[in-house]
Amino acid sequence: MELAQSNRRASANFAMRHQKKTIKLGRKAEHRKALLANQVCSLIEHQRIRTTLAKAKAVRPLAEKMVTLGKKGSIHARRTAFAVLRQKDAGKKLFDEIAPRTADRNGGYTRIVKLGQRKSDAAPIAYLEWVDAALLLDQEIDEAAEKKARKSKKEDGQAAGAEKSKKKAAAAAT
Repeated sequence: MELAQSNRRASANFAMRHQKKTIKLGRKAEHRKALLANQVCSLIEHQRIRTTLAKAKAVRPLAEKMVTLGKKGSIHARRTAFAVLRQKDAGKKLFDEIAPRTADRNGGYTRIVKLGQRKSDAAPIAYLEWVDAALLLDQEIDEAAEKKARKSKKEDGQAAGAEKSKKKAAAAAT
């Protein structure tokens, strides 16, 4: 009987973590909140971040919540988002660019792409990116290719003009 009670007391100290979803990341609460807020701000600013898989999985729910707030667009939603993010530029971009882009989507705004292991400590690395960011990146690549093509056309035209002027000068000299 005494053994059963002592086992019960011992197991009370080691209770299972049922319904505890917080990923602690080896940090205190304030440090963790600041880290996650900064990661979401970086995601908003750069459209994609490269981080460890554990951090990406921790950042994803917060990023999704921020987009949901952005879609609401009310003053209360803005203030709530600014309280979490702590950066006005990121909040402005969230409400003006990212939220309208995802207006027709009912969740699932981000994706995690696994990249393998980091060389130094073999930590699993991943990209966390917006689902519709691939479309934006493709558009930017297309625009860059068009600029390059226009620039090379312009340079070809200048080179052809220089050759014509040389021929004219040679014809005039003879």
